[in-house]
Amino acid sequence: MHQDDCIFCKISKGEIPSTKIYEDEDVLAFRDIHPKAPIHFLIIPKKHIQSLAHAEPEDSALLGKMLSLTRQLAIQEGALNGFRVIINTGSDGGQEVDHLHIHVLGGPQPWNK
Repeated sequence: MHQDDCIFCKISKGEIPSTKIYEDEDVLAFRDIHPKAPIHFLIIPKKHIQSLAHAEPEDSALLGKMLSLTRQLAIQEGALNGFRVIINTGSDGGQEVDHLHIHVLGGPQPWNK
């Protein structure tokens, strides 16, 4: 997929609306439109990287920044008792959008009740 056709590239450029929870020059975080938990948001790099398998050594700082944001944003969003971090990679890994993204899920879970 070319980045001009990438839905996450369009979201990061503001061409498609999203419910942003964080943005800086490198990354964007926004709520998932089909949440699988009470708290469910995505963190994406603004640079188009197809998947974690396509990340290069020069992307290490960006990847570290994205991962370090998971804690800060999970707490900001109210996931005070823990959260799940998922990076689906490739079609066999369940990746549905060919742009690297981190899912962060939290909040009360049905199995904890």
